Amino acid sequence: MDFALSSEQEMLVETVRRFVETELYPHENLVEQTDDVPAELADDIRRKAKALGLYAVNMPSELGGGGLGTFDTTLMERELGRASYGLQMLVARPSNILRGCAGRQIDDYLLPTIRGERHDCLAMTEPDAGSDVRSMRTFARADGGDFVINGTKHFISHADVADFVILCAATGEVAGKKTISCFLVDFDTPGLTRRRGPNCVSHRGYHQCELIFEDCRVPASSLLGELDRGFDLMGQWLGSTRLQVATTSVGRGQRVLEMAAEWAATRKQFGQSIGKFQGTGFKLADMATELDAAELLTFRAAWKDDRGSMTDTDAAMAKLFASEALARVTDHAIQIFGGMGLMDELPIARFWRDARVERIWDGTSEIQRHIISRAILRPLEK
Repeated sequence: MDFALSSEQEMLVETVRRFVETELYPHENLVEQTDDVPAELADDIRRKAKALGLYAVNMPSELGGGGLGTFDTTLMERELGRASYGLQMLVARPSNILRGCAGRQIDDYLLPTIRGERHDCLAMTEPDAGSDVRSMRTFARADGGDFVINGTKHFISHADVADFVILCAATGEVAGKKTISCFLVDFDTPGLTRRRGPNCVSHRGYHQCELIFEDCRVPASSLLGELDRGFDLMGQWLGSTRLQVATTSVGRGQRVLEMAAEWAATRKQFGQSIGKFQGTGFKLADMATELDAAELLTFRAAWKDDRGSMTDTDAAMAKLFASEALARVTDHAIQIFGGMGLMDELPIARFWRDARVERIWDGTSEIQRHIISRAILRPLEK
């Protein structure tokens, strides 16, 4: 397992780092203050990302995507993770679930999303079904050649700027357990209402929404993949998105470490830089060590995914450790910066707030520990 970067990979990292510093960093304060990314700014960032070949990199090149493997995509997203999430996510990576498109779905959803003409979101979480996905109450009932959908989804990321939703809904029951299917639903479909959810302290400019389905009728052609096999598609998405959370956590943590180290080297107390005091220097050492370990776990999972051998446990370990390492790194940074770390004049407080959600969405830390522990115990159970 060799993580030495090729010259092409080094060039990719350099290109993305330059893009982040020149096209994303300058707008972070605006997004933080207004909790919004103006439409014209979003369009401009997407246009520049496409010109550099940084858009839809996870999609096959024969379909117009970048054709990058998971490891190269991880390198790119580590750099993007250094920026505010509302800006980072404009450099879109369409949901892997869309690879399941077939027939007209390819022309109506997959290809326009790859080109950046349409934008997707995914709706899984419900008020009473977060970690317990099988408890979802949103139901799609077959009715002739259509499905009629009723239910409510919440905490649906960036649904306010999406053109269609990849909806996860119950469609039946087998042996007392609900079966799940996925559907492609346009936001102008009668019976579908979307509205902004509560304001979140994390990731300003990247909004959460509530989706309400009231006798929302969609044709059978909206079914993505096979009926009652939605868990297969959701599993593909969860592994990918958990790896993305880990990667973003590493990138953001590295930026925080750099800022904390510079502050510790230049801030003076008692006649010397505060970095010379063990209380500060040891914090920097712990931050660097944890981020290196998080990066290695993430790289290993990405490397294995490129070879078709990444397991749920690999993705869970990467997300668990990287997201919790980011929490500790940002907390240490606040302590190093002291009172200034909590002021709006510096972005440290923002990083600290943003870090909190990474341990919750796309599978809580508790769910990741459950996945890991089950993998350890299952072979021993009789």
